[in-house]
Amino acid sequence: MTKAANGRSSIYRKDGNWHGWVSFSVDADGRRRRKHVQAPTKREVAEKVAQLERQRAGGYTGNRPLTVTEWLGMWIDIKVTTGARRKTVEGYRLDRDRHITPALGDVNLNRLTVEHVDRLWQRVLASGAGPATCAHVRRTLSAALNAAVDRGHMDRNPVRLSQPPRYDPPEVEPLTAGDARKVLTAAVSRRNAARWSVALALGLRQGEALGLRWSDVELDEGKLTVRVQLQYLPYRHGCAAADEPSTCGRDPGRCPTRTGGGSALMPVKSAAGRRVLVLPAPMVDQLRRHAADQAAERLRAGYRWRGHGMLFAREDGSPIRKETDSAEWHRILRMAGVRPARLHDARHTAATLLLVQGVPAGVAMRLLGHADARMTSRYQHVVEETARAAAQQIGTALWGHRSTELYQ
Repeated sequence: MTKAANGRSSIYRKDGNWHGWVSFSVDADGRRRRKHVQAPTKREVAEKVAQLERQRAGGYTGNRPLTVTEWLGMWIDIKVTTGARRKTVEGYRLDRDRHITPALGDVNLNRLTVEHVDRLWQRVLASGAGPATCAHVRRTLSAALNAAVDRGHMDRNPVRLSQPPRYDPPEVEPLTAGDARKVLTAAVSRRNAARWSVALALGLRQGEALGLRWSDVELDEGKLTVRVQLQYLPYRHGCAAADEPSTCGRDPGRCPTRTGGGSALMPVKSAAGRRVLVLPAPMVDQLRRHAADQAAERLRAGYRWRGHGMLFAREDGSPIRKETDSAEWHRILRMAGVRPARLHDARHTAATLLLVQGVPAGVAMRLLGHADARMTSRYQHVVEETARAAAQQIGTALWGHRSTELYQ
């Protein structure tokens, strides 16, 4: 028998039968994976070899096909190894365990179709989740399948052709300068009053504001450094082994043997997020008063004080829960007589006020910690102040008239 060239198929006769070998992928240890067929006649073996060669041309690697769940587990492990953030990884696992595995888990990657993915969206909606959850699951599944395509496990990513439910992000409507002043006035009587100055004047994200420590503030220099953020990690089931279905029949947060979860200080996401901000003089004075108030609380707490060094803390010094923080924001809005608004709208408010005051978009981008200038454009919303400013500018250009009533 003459051996076929490396990687080529071969057909030969031995012991009264015809045999064929077809080469496929190369293993991690460098050995080539090959498939063997045999039949009584050369013609039959040739047909089997041709069939395997057609499968190879279609992307089959000779390995046992991976299921969607198996590949997601491998992909998540790769993301952990390559340094993905803990909260991001937990989000991947939550999408996999709660939505993707129940709908697609047993489907082989090379047999996954657009129709399979479309049925996934139907199942997510039937579970009581909304289009926003579909959008999150779609990002996870699409990223995992893109990696599967790159590694040769499948020919194309069917998520790209699927039709998920339409998701319209909540409309962003920042507060006016007048309403922002009302909020700050109402907050004066509350604990951690300076928390809301940080939100409305500096535009910090919730996690960034709640993750601030006294070591991040230089009051004599009037500076604040954003280094870390307080992240809230989801719980995981403890009633089953990793990657196995849960047995308690509850959400992970209600699992009797839940694991993980809670809060943790994490580095900010990007180099742009690590930034030094110059504080307005009134905020420096407010933070000095806040330091005195917190020192008095520490004395009252005594041995119950938890020395985390948090700038904004609970009465025992521990980090503030995001739910508590959000509830306080809505409480202050009601006290101020200001319309309901999301806490994240405080960040939109800070961005818009910067632009209204004529701060260049590039400077606003750095102050807000945006890595991409396109993100800053999301904050250029036309509230009443910007609309009036635009009207004043066009009036000056055409009629030479400048109103003196702007920002009354």
